[in-house]
Amino acid sequence: MTAAVTAPLSKAQLAARVAQDIPRGAYVNLGIGLPTLVANHLAPDAGVTLHTENGMLGMGPAAPAELIDPDLVNAGKIPVTELPGAAYFHQADSFAMMRGGHIDVCVLGAFEVSLGGDLANWSAGEPGAIPAVGGAMDLAVGARDTWVMMNLLTKDGRPKLLPACTLPLTGVGCVTRVYTDLAVIDVGPRADGAHPVVVRAVQTFGIGLAELGELLGLPVEQVAP
Repeated sequence: MTAAVTAPLSKAQLAARVAQDIPRGAYVNLGIGLPTLVANHLAPDAGVTLHTENGMLGMGPAAPAELIDPDLVNAGKIPVTELPGAAYFHQADSFAMMRGGHIDVCVLGAFEVSLGGDLANWSAGEPGAIPAVGGAMDLAVGARDTWVMMNLLTKDGRPKLLPACTLPLTGVGCVTRVYTDLAVIDVGPRADGAHPVVVRAVQTFGIGLAELGELLGLPVEQVAP
């Protein structure tokens, strides 16, 4: 039995938890921000190939200072390394891979996610804010599985997992699982196609199901990993 986690996950621990679920041999795109940390927690023998929308397959972990190449960056402009067999290509080809269903899993950040799997991650709705959608819309509809990696609550304590998103959507019903500092939660339609009305918690970190429900203001049920 897995030991209970008695505290919220740090960013590194959360990245390791996401990496744990990535299937061997998968082609994976990591969104900018928090998801980029996942690259640092994939075992060399995991058989996972990382894709970036700026035109690379075979991306490795973040580059240490002595290996930084200013021309070798991920989509978030973070210096990265390349693994043996890495390939580079035109950005149009990179987007064709995304839109053509050739990416197994994408891991994106989010401002909001709904229980039904809707994703809002390109506009915080603040006056004058510059929208930054990047390739998220293409990934959300093109990847076979879309996961979200985020803190469960905003800085002022509001839930980012909601019955329905209030911000402009990136994709509808596209997210299947949400990884947060306090819980891993399955979202999207139920097996019978019905819209979910309860939080389906796979695992919690430092809190119980009752406290998770109080934070979100929603009923919670435990589901199998």
